[in-house]
Amino acid sequence: MGCSQLIHDEMESTISGVFRPGFAGSGVRVKTYVLDTNVLLHDPQSIFKFEENNLAIPVEVLEELDAIKSEQSTERGRNARRVHRILQELLPDSRSLHEGVKLPNGGTLSIIINRYLIENNWSTPAMQRLRAVVSDFTKKDNRIIAAALFVQETNPPPTILVTKDVNVQLKARAVGLEAEDYLNDKVPEAPETDSYQTLTLDVYELQRFCSEGEFVLADDLAPKLYLNEYVLLKTHEGKTMPGRYYGRGVVRRLRFPEFVKAPGGIPIRPRNLEQQFFMDALMDDSISLITCFGKAGTGKTLLSTGCALHQIVDAENSRYDGLSISRPVIALGKDIGFLPGSLEEKMKPWLQPYHDALEVLMPSKPPKEPQFASKKVGKKKKKHDDALASMTSPQPFHASSGNGNGVPPMKPYERLIRSGLVEIEALCFIRGRSIARRFFILDEAQQLTPHEVKTVITRISEGSKIVLIGDPAQIDNPYVDARSNGLVFCHNRMKGQSLHAHVKLSKGERSRLAELAADLL
Repeated sequence: MGCSQLIHDEMESTISGVFRPGFAGSGVRVKTYVLDTNVLLHDPQSIFKFEENNLAIPVEVLEELDAIKSEQSTERGRNARRVHRILQELLPDSRSLHEGVKLPNGGTLSIIINRYLIENNWSTPAMQRLRAVVSDFTKKDNRIIAAALFVQETNPPPTILVTKDVNVQLKARAVGLEAEDYLNDKVPEAPETDSYQTLTLDVYELQRFCSEGEFVLADDLAPKLYLNEYVLLKTHEGKTMPGRYYGRGVVRRLRFPEFVKAPGGIPIRPRNLEQQFFMDALMDDSISLITCFGKAGTGKTLLSTGCALHQIVDAENSRYDGLSISRPVIALGKDIGFLPGSLEEKMKPWLQPYHDALEVLMPSKPPKEPQFASKKVGKKKKKHDDALASMTSPQPFHASSGNGNGVPPMKPYERLIRSGLVEIEALCFIRGRSIARRFFILDEAQQLTPHEVKTVITRISEGSKIVLIGDPAQIDNPYVDARSNGLVFCHNRMKGQSLHAHVKLSKGERSRLAELAADLL
């Protein structure tokens, strides 16, 4: 190759804005990854997670980040600003921005300006294919695909567009461009298995387990289990007993009350084996983090709320000062200021399932024989006294007259909210907080990204418990899926830790109709 050709290649590389090292030192061909905006918003550190490969960021991505960075109270706005700071450090001047820079992991990074769009050049095969598929190039998604095609034609293959937008992936593939999701935070794809393992013992071993409360497994069984995993011990004769693995080959019996009950409410008992597992974890003070998968109607909300109320109303013995409930408003940090009223009123549409659960646990019409009327309450906190007094001595319910002023009477669970024992949390305001001595329930956790779940869990102080519940099969967030959402990611990373327990609920208990609909529709 002549000197003039080398100079031409270098000039072309500078104009196109692509740094071209060609091959990795190990002899493996380097790939060029073109990053979409949603990948950087999902994980600002993704720039450093592509090993010894080229990274190309279209200039259109910078425009989109610039429009999002002004969102002060949202996770997207914070991540956009983080990306800007990272790029400013890596690309301090115009030359490094266009020619590209080396990354600490051995790869390269550069900003792409699509020369084809500047020159209005549609004569190349790739641009002709693109123009046949899309026509509106004012849309940033189409311009990002065009930038990736430009990189594909001006650099050695392969070029891959990385985006979390499924529609962008499909359009990219339609024009002959390889596209894939950002896979760094996806958990390994696991085969469909039962929600718990069954271990076979002989009848004498099971009898010893029932009498002594624990059993040491054989060496060939223990390595298959992780810490705090729930199991079912079974004999060949069909006798069974549930247990939990405590490590070092030891399985112990479950420890939970016969029922849980809110003050003045109705008793709640587990209806199946999986709910027994869940209640055991909810009532165990040594477990600070619980992840629970379950389809609609399996009892996630009712059991978690019932166990929380059962523990917090005993002011003398409870380690918790109250219950905090929250769930993402479609996506973490979405502004809820447009809804009128107080924070509770703003969050009520999103937390209606918990109002329903509290109504079941503490019905408006009190039981005929209240069991908590004579219960003595300590002086640990005055709010417990006030709340329990109103719970155990409810005012008569008059459906026709209300309170005499045309206002309907206060429901029993509303008194818990007024007293502060039950709090409604907005996730968009949780950053920077330290949540101490609270039983925290985070519903619909499958809608969150791993980073958002990390943000919530790192707010939990000593003496608190957090329960993440959700259905990985029901995801509305377009940027996470069954393998990359925060609930599944948290379970995968925390599995086997002494502070964590996981339960999967598969049997619906709401009604036969709800169970049938969940399975067939």
